[in-house]
Amino acid sequence: MAHRTIKSGYHQLSERLNQFPQGAPPSEYLFKILRVLMSEKEARVMSALPVKPFSVRTASAALRMSEGDTEKILTELASRALLLDIESPDGGRTFVLPPPMAGFFEFSLMRLRGDIDQKLLSELFYQYLNVEEDFVRDLFVTETKLGRIFVNEQALSTVNNLHILDYERTSEIIKKAPSIGVGICYCRHKMSHMGKACEAPLEICMTFGTTASSLIKYGHAREISVSECMSLLEKAYDHNLVQIGENEQEGLPFICNCCSCCCEALLAIKKFGTLNAITTTNFLPEIKEANCNGCGRCTLACPVGALKVVSQSVSDSKVIKKAKLDKEVCLGCGVCVRSCNRGAINLKHRDKRVITPINSVHRIVLLSIERGKLQNLIFDNQAHYSHRAMAAILGAILKMPPIKQIMAGEQIKSKYLAALVRNYN
Repeated sequence: MAHRTIKSGYHQLSERLNQFPQGAPPSEYLFKILRVLMSEKEARVMSALPVKPFSVRTASAALRMSEGDTEKILTELASRALLLDIESPDGGRTFVLPPPMAGFFEFSLMRLRGDIDQKLLSELFYQYLNVEEDFVRDLFVTETKLGRIFVNEQALSTVNNLHILDYERTSEIIKKAPSIGVGICYCRHKMSHMGKACEAPLEICMTFGTTASSLIKYGHAREISVSECMSLLEKAYDHNLVQIGENEQEGLPFICNCCSCCCEALLAIKKFGTLNAITTTNFLPEIKEANCNGCGRCTLACPVGALKVVSQSVSDSKVIKKAKLDKEVCLGCGVCVRSCNRGAINLKHRDKRVITPINSVHRIVLLSIERGKLQNLIFDNQAHYSHRAMAAILGAILKMPPIKQIMAGEQIKSKYLAALVRNYN
């Protein structure tokens, strides 16, 4: 007689999370992480929630509970940053199930907490993210990037300042944000429990807009002013930290100030030897060989090892040292420019402009097409048989190579997806 295996709530949530384009590969370490963050009952609740933003009424129907009881559960999950709680001006509430990263993995370490074992959690994160490679590879090695680099604005020349767009400036993101929160850097907090953290500032992770408002509301971030956030940016520049935000033009939810020894994205670039991990800026360093004495200050400052000092023979008896750039690895962050005390490095524009998705919806749809998961966004209500059936049909179509290639084509991305993003919003 056949027996049906009843999946645990953690396995169900894992399957649900993998409907996100980013995903979270199943692993014993993933299930251990989820056990630290939530009960199995809560995992079952989260596994039934929509991937797209939802109201209490929508969640109530999905959970088959009263709206009052549903709202209590959603509020409890949001209070622990497992959900985002977004309040509209008219008093309505919308909840969002964030992906693990960038999402509730980071939120769990954005403040010091006594309700969970953060040391144990850090050790589990380290095993899942830094030792096992599946999650980080799936997260960062993609055509559509999760994050993008912001240039160090102090490294820009007058000419460069004329050509950089507002959404490419960290300072403009800060100045225009309706709400700003600051929390502890997840990466350095995690590494501190492993005894591997550097001396870079800890409380320097910036969040904006509705994400900041939800984290501030429940004490996971501290509300700060524009002037304090600008001071934190100056501190980040002084410590040669790299600014990394979500890869979108509008509604940016966060900017991290990253070090090369703790940041998951920068470590992924060094580990896999590829820039597929993150979108670069539109700049590249240019080395003035006449000014360079090969001191190596720039190579120490570079967060991904794009600069090296090489020896050059200039005569039979003389060898000189010069800095050399690997363009295929360079982020264009500009940290090296400020590290050079001889004026030997300046930024120039890349030959081809980097394209940034309009907003998070645009980016998620692009990534969904790339990974064959678009059906999970279009047919999101798993409680309806018609949605499950249509999702299966579309999923099968997307796996057909010719269709997948067409869907990922530049024309589809630019015209079809622009219309889809407008309708989705």
